[in-house]
Amino acid sequence: MTLTNYDTRWHNDQMARVFKTRHFTRWMRKTELNDGALCSAVAEMVQGLIDADLGGGIVKKRIGLAGRGKRGGARTLIATNKGNRWFFVYGFEKNDRTNITDDELQGLQDIARELLARTGHQLDQAVDDGSLQEICHDPKA
Repeated sequence: MTLTNYDTRWHNDQMARVFKTRHFTRWMRKTELNDGALCSAVAEMVQGLIDADLGGGIVKKRIGLAGRGKRGGARTLIATNKGNRWFFVYGFEKNDRTNITDDELQGLQDIARELLARTGHQLDQAVDDGSLQEICHDPKA
């Protein structure tokens, strides 16, 4: 896997960076999902276990919820370059809806394009201002 170089406070160029958007974080509070489940999902996706590639930098990943497993669990949509950048941008529970609309997908693809174009410094600024939350790392390591 080839990774892009970028400068940042805590990471070297071989580490994946994983983020949640403010919108995703708000939705996640209403579910049983936690950051550990998201990090495990990214680890699976790095290995190629992606449920659907929706195009435009958006992939779909099912994540199990307690007592419901993956089939009845949450659906997450991630903006990614499938390498070193993973942004959880949208989520829904299967019992709430079956899928997203074409217009929603287009909007998410626009968001993906913007997020994936950011430099490491711009990502750090987004974390500082709270528009992104970085997960799956230990900055003290």
